[in-house]
Amino acid sequence: MKANDQPGTFTNRAEVRFVRTLPGPIERVWDYLTDPGKRARWFAGGPMELRPGGRVTFLIRHKNLAPDEIPPAEFQASYDSGRTVSGTVTRCEPPRVLAFTFDHYGHSEATFELTAQGRDVHLVLTHRGTGSDISYLPGFGAGWHTHLAHLIAQLEGAPRPPFWPLHNQLLKAYEKSHAAAPAK
Repeated sequence: MKANDQPGTFTNRAEVRFVRTLPGPIERVWDYLTDPGKRARWFAGGPMELRPGGRVTFLIRHKNLAPDEIPPAEFQASYDSGRTVSGTVTRCEPPRVLAFTFDHYGHSEATFELTAQGRDVHLVLTHRGTGSDISYLPGFGAGWHTHLAHLIAQLEGAPRPPFWPLHNQLLKAYEKSHAAAPAK
């Protein structure tokens, strides 16, 4: 298994962490995290105020990421029209650190840490559940894993991998890993 295919690790039941090596330079990767048009190609579009306390509105439209795939039933309703998720920027240190909350599924925070390594960029993505209900974290694990595969394909100029088959395959593994993780 290649390093960029390694599963995220649950450091505890409330936190999953991913490590990836991305083709740089770091400013280019930063653009893919912060520019709504570029971000929509691998995760979700929508405006983001790049300052601590700034508002984030993600428009998640999986039809754009997987136009020829049939999503699982629970995602079918939002497949065409998408869904909007709000949050708040908690850290913004261009081009090294970006963190924001998701104000759904309880509360949680995603932190992207970028470090230049020659021509490449070392990415550490940590997603922390901050509410009392963290049962949704395996879904975020499978989701981030799949979205990061799409980001890597975008940065490499390669075709994106199938979204839903990869996500569905990974979800069971992330559920198992989450259940085995230590409590906070």
